[in-house]
Amino acid sequence: MTGIEWTDAIWNPIVGCSVVSAGCTNCYAMRMAHRLEAIGVAHYAGTTQQSKAEPVWSGAVRQAPERTLTAPLRLRRPKRVFVNSMGDLFHTAIPDAWIDDVFAVMALAPHHTFQVLTKRPERMRKYMSEGPQVRIADAALSVGRNLPDGHIGWQSHRWKPSPIKGCIQPAEWPLPNVWLGTSVEDQATADERIPYLLDTPAAIRFVSAEPLLGPVDLDCIWDKAPDRDTSKIDALAGERYQHRGLGPMIRSGFTASLDWVIVGGESGPGARPCDLRWWIRQIVNHCGQAGVPVFVKQLGGHVVEDGKRLTLKSRKGADLSEWPEDLRVRQWP
Repeated sequence: MTGIEWTDAIWNPIVGCSVVSAGCTNCYAMRMAHRLEAIGVAHYAGTTQQSKAEPVWSGAVRQAPERTLTAPLRLRRPKRVFVNSMGDLFHTAIPDAWIDDVFAVMALAPHHTFQVLTKRPERMRKYMSEGPQVRIADAALSVGRNLPDGHIGWQSHRWKPSPIKGCIQPAEWPLPNVWLGTSVEDQATADERIPYLLDTPAAIRFVSAEPLLGPVDLDCIWDKAPDRDTSKIDALAGERYQHRGLGPMIRSGFTASLDWVIVGGESGPGARPCDLRWWIRQIVNHCGQAGVPVFVKQLGGHVVEDGKRLTLKSRKGADLSEWPEDLRVRQWP
């Protein structure tokens, strides 16, 4: 079970991370990892280090034991499963082979929906685009053979011959039961990360704007990736705009669009302000106008409206009865 409202279960086959942006500053997972290491959970050893204020990620990553890796295969009823809440599956220190193992288990459990969220979408795009299917099938074969009789395993997913002679690969790619997303906290991180997400092969693409630390305009994303000309993207409509000479920007083509948006203010110790009207409501309204499902997770522990801090009974602003009615929106794709 989990207290994260937009998922049913949490699965951490790999743990450990490092701070990459302001959204990481008050990461609950750093504190949790430090506590787990302190009570002797072996695979968390060395994943955090003590700073002057509190524990922070050390940059080390660890694989969980085999039983944790295969845990979704022991869950018979379909669930939405959040992958790696205690780290980032596409952290630069994680070998491709570890990611292959995770995707192998996701392929072997098509009855579940897996939600993968990263702050490193450039690595995710590279991994998904470079053809890991044969490696994933090999990893799945190894995992499936090691499962006890009676468990959902190798035969639960469809496979097909690979263009590589003598090899197989998943019958569908990208895996239809895997949702891929990126976390953003303000316009700068949205501009940096969302274009990579939209270029990533995925059945469902989603954004988690949490903790929201500034306004984010999802229909005006500036793509400044070094391998492309600067352009503006409407990530909700899937449209790209560019300058033609000295004239105004005109639509130059289409991109993938977002399938789902999660939004929420920061909670926990030292929660930073979240503007109800101009940050959360803007995202909800823009998603509604574009017909993109939006899920308001929480308002946060420091909610501001019209320059004034609101007093809420819920410490993380998660009680829907305290919210304005138009923000009581929890939709899935």
